[in-house]
Amino acid sequence: MCRKKRVIKKRVFLWLCVAIVFMMAGCGLFRTSGGPGALQEADSGANSGSWEEAKTTPYGKYPEPVTYTLGQMSGTNRSNLPDGDTYEDNAYTRYLKNMLNIQNKNIYMETEDKYNEFINVMVKDQTLPDILVLSERQMLKELVENDLVEDLTDVYENCATDRIKEMYDSYGGQLLEACTFDGQLMAIPETVIDHGPRLLWLRKDWMDALGLEAPETLEDAFEIIEAFIRNRMGAGEGEEPIGLVCDTSLIGTTSSNYSVEPIFELFGAEPQKWIEKDGRIIYGSLTEETRQGLAQLRKLYEDGILDQNFALRTQNNIRDLVVDGRCGAFFGLWWAPNNPLMDQIENDPDAEWEPYYFKSSKTVHTYASFRDNKYVVVRKGYEHPEIVMKIISVLFDYTRYEAKDADEVNGYFALNVDPTARPLVINVDYNEATYTVTRNIRKTLAGEITASSLSAIEQSYYKACRNYIAGKEISKQDWAAYKSRLSAVGLLVDSNYQTPKREYLAETDNEIPQGLKTLEKNTFLQMILGKQPMSYFDTFVEEWYSQGGEELEKRIQIVYESQ
Repeated sequence: MCRKKRVIKKRVFLWLCVAIVFMMAGCGLFRTSGGPGALQEADSGANSGSWEEAKTTPYGKYPEPVTYTLGQMSGTNRSNLPDGDTYEDNAYTRYLKNMLNIQNKNIYMETEDKYNEFINVMVKDQTLPDILVLSERQMLKELVENDLVEDLTDVYENCATDRIKEMYDSYGGQLLEACTFDGQLMAIPETVIDHGPRLLWLRKDWMDALGLEAPETLEDAFEIIEAFIRNRMGAGEGEEPIGLVCDTSLIGTTSSNYSVEPIFELFGAEPQKWIEKDGRIIYGSLTEETRQGLAQLRKLYEDGILDQNFALRTQNNIRDLVVDGRCGAFFGLWWAPNNPLMDQIENDPDAEWEPYYFKSSKTVHTYASFRDNKYVVVRKGYEHPEIVMKIISVLFDYTRYEAKDADEVNGYFALNVDPTARPLVINVDYNEATYTVTRNIRKTLAGEITASSLSAIEQSYYKACRNYIAGKEISKQDWAAYKSRLSAVGLLVDSNYQTPKREYLAETDNEIPQGLKTLEKNTFLQMILGKQPMSYFDTFVEEWYSQGGEELEKRIQIVYESQ
């Protein structure tokens, strides 16, 4: 009898244990938040629908917190984040946590110029975080070939909003195709919106002090820069005046300033791009027009107009020259007032910068490269690959077009917080978004449309521009918004600048191998500095072809003919 009672008690105890286990599962106590080796969520009657909705919809909220590890590209000056904000706790991350119940944990951070070096190490060691942004397509190929990243085909289909898909469609199908391998979407690409041509930014207060008129041509601008140097503008005692600053890469990306494309465009040259010429695809750096552009740069260097120490400077060194008021001329994109000019204005409120656009009459049929694109990938085996698409849908659709509680997020635009503050250091928008925003701001200022009809981004910039025009308690952010959106982009709109149609060479990698890039950079710098004669250009062309360029060009020609 006693033995039977003990057996009954044991069975009751076991049933109680089982019941407790199910109760705990129902409460979600066994779920973990993702990451290497994390357990899958346990199914439960109470929450399975919520988890399923979160995994298969753009805005579905996870029933419990999900933390994902992230490789973060940091920006200059902490990405200009407000005091107290961090890369893990800012307007973006707080909004994502509130809406989706997700939180990033940054296990790696580095500035853009050193970012790729550390990614290479992580890839070779196969120690990827859950989510990673790549800045080159070659690295994406390597990850795919080594089966290190997740297929995101279903993620895009289920968790991208209709508007986000519409944004990608505005670039043509080849953008997503660049991330598709064997029919599977292996990364989410950044949409590199058209930023327009490089503008020449000049210190107008220096021009006024010297009685100089606004330039109508690049030749006029060179005379102005020469006057800056002759009159030692920006130079202190014992310092040499600085002319036109120039990055050693010569040709920039959509995230860089200080390149010199307009000088090459004077001669119809398109270096570092694949171009169509006489029915063939050739590399633009090998043309006679590029030689002429190099000859012009050499002359500017010999005349002292081009910064005499440009070959020794990094992007950060050049930025310091601008911010410290040492430099009065550089080529930059429309957003230059946000970075670096806003910091320069803070140092010297009397400084006045003005953009100038010199439209080239020579056009060349170029093929776009994917070198400016960034790519979001998810570590193979991570249980929540959908997070990347949900972040994109929330930050680039919901907060901009639908949300009524995203003032802090959208306020970052007026504060000129750098995009590197976002958990995903990319931008997703329509191809012509730059010009649409400016046109709508102008219409609102003119009373043609109401402010309430603007998107969140447009409203943020409109308020800053309106405040600048009113002239009361103007902040540096107001100045930057006005100079970028109305002065710079407005200049392009008034000049009837047309966004060029992007054409890609399908089914091929048209990126130049690093060895050929190094050969080109070293040769061009030597020619500009006068260490090699201009006739050395022919030697460069021969070496470029012999070191792999000929096979590369043949391969691309075959693809071009097949298209």
